[in-house]
Amino acid sequence: MTLSDLPTLNAVLNGISTVFLVSGYAMVRQRRIRAHRLCMMSAFGTSTLFLVSYVIYHLNVGSVAFEGQGVVRTLYFAVLLTHIPLAALVPPLALITLSHALRERYDRHRRIAAWTLPIWLYVSVTGVVVYAMLYGL
Repeated sequence: MTLSDLPTLNAVLNGISTVFLVSGYAMVRQRRIRAHRLCMMSAFGTSTLFLVSYVIYHLNVGSVAFEGQGVVRTLYFAVLLTHIPLAALVPPLALITLSHALRERYDRHRRIAAWTLPIWLYVSVTGVVVYAMLYGL
C-alpha cells in the first residue's frame, strides 16, 4: 500500500463505519444489546483506523485542491464546511458515549448517543461524498 492508496482506504473505512453505525442502531432498537455493542465497538475501531490513516496521509501530502468548477464546486464546499467542524466533534463525542456505556451509565449513554449517532453518521457519509467529489469527479 502506498500513500496514494490512503484516500481510497479512508473512504472505505468511512463506508464501513457507516454500516456498523446503522447496524448498531438497528440492533439496539431490537434490544439485541450484545450485537449493538459489537457493532458500535467495530464502528469505533474502524473510525480510529480511518483517523490514523487520514492523519498520516495529510501529514505527508498536505491539502488536496478541489478542481471542480461551477455548481459542483459550491456543493463541494457546502458539504466540506459542514463536514469539517462536525468531524472534529466525533472523537470526543464517541469517547464520551463509549465511556458511559462501558461504565454502565446507560441513562447518560443514551442521552449523548442521541447526539453522537446522527453527527457520526453525517460525518461518515459526507466523508465518502467528499472523497467521491475530490477524487472521483
